[in-house]
Amino acid sequence: MNDRWGLFQKFLITQEEQVSINDFLVNSLVIIVLAIILEYTYIVVARTISNRKQFAGTFLLIAFTTMLIISIVKTSLALSLGLVGALSIVRFRAAIKEPEELSYIFFAIALGLGLGANQTIIIIIAFVVAMVMLWTRYFISGKSKHQNLYLNISANTSEVQLSQIIEIVKREFGKYQLKRYDENNQIIEASFMIDSPKPENLQSFTKSISKIGKDTRVSFIESKSF
Repeated sequence: MNDRWGLFQKFLITQEEQVSINDFLVNSLVIIVLAIILEYTYIVVARTISNRKQFAGTFLLIAFTTMLIISIVKTSLALSLGLVGALSIVRFRAAIKEPEELSYIFFAIALGLGLGANQTIIIIIAFVVAMVMLWTRYFISGKSKHQNLYLNISANTSEVQLSQIIEIVKREFGKYQLKRYDENNQIIEASFMIDSPKPENLQSFTKSISKIGKDTRVSFIESKSF
């Protein structure tokens, strides 16, 4: 009985094994390269209507932080339990609006987990396979079909209502997000993030808006400009 209790105590004691500096530096270099490739892939390949460039900028920090945590706690059960306790206190909240965003976040975390556990070869192979799948689907479906744009509309309140604008935006573009809405006694202004599958939809939208308001001003701005 005493032997079993002694073994259990040794199992809980933090081990003296130190993280290999060489392995950590190699994994850090690998995670940086993979995260940059993942960011570029998300910006080009993803079909979300959020600001992809801004969202992709978090992948490197997420992947590196995950790798760092796993590298530290993997040799000690006590540190692992401490990490669980810390995460139960701190809540991480993020405005994930589309499943595709969440899948890329999980992929970045998986990269950090694998490299933190020194599974470098497996991670590189899995990353290459994932990139092949994503880019193959992108080229098969057509690489120029979708374009995220900011749509800005300004019109007289006596001629145009927000409900009319939203109805036309939904009909012409399908997916949209209302980013800003201002209205006073004379002018109504609204900004949308839209997903434009066809360039000709822009001209069709402008014509539809001009029919309900003579002084309506419409502008489209590429979201990557921000």
